[in-house]
Amino acid sequence: MLSFPPHLVRTYLTRFGIDKSKRVLDPFCGTGTVLVECQKLGIPSIGVEANALAYFASTVKVDWSPDPTALVAHARAIARAARTHLMAEGVPDDPLFEQVAPAESVSLRTLPPEQEALLLANSISPRPLHKTLVLLDHLEQLRDERFDRHERLALAKAAVFSFSNLQFGPEVGVGPAKDDAPVVALWLAAVEAIAADLRGVQDLPSATAKVYAADSRQIAHVLAPQSVDAVITSPPYPNEKDYTRTTRLESVLLGFIRTKADLRALKQGLVRSNTRGVYLRDDDDQWVEGRTEIQRIAEAIEARRIELGKTSGFERMYARVTKLYFGGMARHLAELRQVLRPGAQLAYVVGDQASYLRVMIRTGQLLADIAKSLGYELVGIDLFRTRLATATREQLREEVVLLRWPGTRRISIEGSDGATSDGCLVDFPS
Repeated sequence: MLSFPPHLVRTYLTRFGIDKSKRVLDPFCGTGTVLVECQKLGIPSIGVEANALAYFASTVKVDWSPDPTALVAHARAIARAARTHLMAEGVPDDPLFEQVAPAESVSLRTLPPEQEALLLANSISPRPLHKTLVLLDHLEQLRDERFDRHERLALAKAAVFSFSNLQFGPEVGVGPAKDDAPVVALWLAAVEAIAADLRGVQDLPSATAKVYAADSRQIAHVLAPQSVDAVITSPPYPNEKDYTRTTRLESVLLGFIRTKADLRALKQGLVRSNTRGVYLRDDDDQWVEGRTEIQRIAEAIEARRIELGKTSGFERMYARVTKLYFGGMARHLAELRQVLRPGAQLAYVVGDQASYLRVMIRTGQLLADIAKSLGYELVGIDLFRTRLATATREQLREEVVLLRWPGTRRISIEGSDGATSDGCLVDFPS
């Protein structure tokens, strides 16, 4: 999935006529793009995110309270302490400019074996990892609660994009090793970038932005009934992109994931969009047992697998994860109705997929059909952009599914045999 651009958020805030009297929800808020754009406009917003690292990032990005000058001054004090420590060890932060007599024996620090096993192999080289762990120690020793979360988010960003060995394409991977890097300097630059962002929003109107660490399929557990006027979101797509791998390094470094049990708990709170997150007891597929087109696609994927002789455990789950994905989204949309005000407007950014043995999945149209069966009105499906499929080199559509929640209305329910019965009253008080 490509990035979710801020201008798209503003487009639909304007189109929906959202002002400071309304409240916007992003039920798959990731690192908080929708929330930040709402906050810039003084519009109250709510985010829901089950990935611990993404939840942390979004809460930090909507916290504009730190004084930028004081933040940088504190970070520089930490940087000086960390650099002094590293020099004393004979591991200068930037060996190109800092001359130091090498220690007789430098024992580089490592992660505990259980945490290291959670990472992609060679995600970060030994010397940058050692420097990162030293820096984390000094972040803790000189902790100031006013700045700590922003400083740690800066470390997460710098680790991934500046001194790790990770590369990002359709999926995260490992590129050429960076045997050494100026870790402290790169972290400090990331802090200074955050401080510059804070200076840029100091004069903007304030607005409430609340983020919940929760499963979007159980959204009524954390949000009040009829408390949302609009939804703008980009949920995961049904493909083989494991969103927990994308944030694995920083999640481990910052302590959000320490064990395989932590990772399993994280994955179980997410909509099933890839085979690495499927578990034996998953049952979201029950929500789409009567959806003829989804069943047809799953059957086509399984037939293609058999035809091609694909027998790996992951390949055997392609059909199932497709049904689990749409079932999870159906469960989310059903639960969401309780927190929407009558007349609420919704925009879901989704994309066509052909990741499962090149069987086309028209995600937008399928979600639109599910939403209509749950009582939503389909306003339209906008083409947002096209992207090139990695496997087929075909152009796939990325769309915005536009919905409206009317409140109490009479809808049709599709049964497991594909038949429909009219007259089922879905009643949410208006």
